[in-house]
Amino acid sequence: MRLPAFKLERYLSRHEFSAPRLLCTSDCESVSIADLLALEEGAKESFMARNLGYTETQGDPELRAGIAGLYTGIGPENVLVSAGAEEAIFLYMNAMLSPGDEIVVQCPAYQSLHEVARGIGCRVAAWTLSDADGWRPDIERLKDLVTPSTKAIVINSPHNPTGAQMTKEEFFAVKEIAEERDIHVFSDEVYRFLEHDPKDRLPPMADIYEKGISIGVMSKSFGLAGLRIGWTAAQDTGMLSRMAALKDYTTICCSAPSEFLSTLALRHREEIVERNLGIVRENLPLLDRFFARHADRFSWVRPNAGPIAFPRLLEGSAAAFCEEAVTGAGVLLLPSETYGYGDSHFRIGFARRDMPAALAALSDFLE
Repeated sequence: MRLPAFKLERYLSRHEFSAPRLLCTSDCESVSIADLLALEEGAKESFMARNLGYTETQGDPELRAGIAGLYTGIGPENVLVSAGAEEAIFLYMNAMLSPGDEIVVQCPAYQSLHEVARGIGCRVAAWTLSDADGWRPDIERLKDLVTPSTKAIVINSPHNPTGAQMTKEEFFAVKEIAEERDIHVFSDEVYRFLEHDPKDRLPPMADIYEKGISIGVMSKSFGLAGLRIGWTAAQDTGMLSRMAALKDYTTICCSAPSEFLSTLALRHREEIVERNLGIVRENLPLLDRFFARHADRFSWVRPNAGPIAFPRLLEGSAAAFCEEAVTGAGVLLLPSETYGYGDSHFRIGFARRDMPAALAALSDFLE
């Protein structure tokens, strides 16, 4: 397999740890290990006594039970733990796709959701969203894109980078299209639980469809990116076994301390998510005012889920604008070219406590 450079990650590697202000982050405000251990009496002592040996390839049983608790029709045997969501994507595509297969991918998308399949030798059909349509998915277009060679429909909702959330009708329509053709729906659900209105929350695809695959991670909604723990949930245990066999060639198993801390965090998930949603809800009105004040420069579709949005620069190059922002104001934004989505948009993130200061620095720079 030959994979091209990961544009988004290479861009972040240039700036993420040197820019004074990060205004493009896709995860939520993180916490210290001490803060996490303080959530539960005795957790610190249990953590310090943790053995640093190998863990099970499928994942620690207690962790898998905690992950299964996020679903209604999934048990611990239906969960495969991975090193972040990235490994889950890589394992699924390499275990289940072959050269000549086709997949349909909702775009713009995190690059590995389509590029790993291309590296295998698959044809990728882009199911492209547009801000002119409010980032709403065109279900009739999806029907046209699915062919007899299609093996999977790849979706992401809440969506990165737009912050758009499918309606229940749209989500179930995707499931019905896949069910009619007996193909997988690979559903990237890493921002689940960050719906701005809980009534908009979708069921996991793994719960509602026997060929549905739900991907989750501790990085995004839970704000625990440093743990590098993700998972695949699916009713198809045979598929998970194939992925686990391939995992023997990637990570073999995950970090024992990370699995312990993830298990702990999941026991307190409501508290952690509510804290992160609180930050999102405090910061969104600041963005409303910012884009209203600079309506001559930008347009945006206000997101209804997640911690990110994808505004449009009305004139000029978004890549050049992002470079000017980081060099002139020390504010890091993410240009749409890193998503292979033209040169008119940029990603902005709003789930960290220092976001108001970063936004103020950008506003000062513009004015």
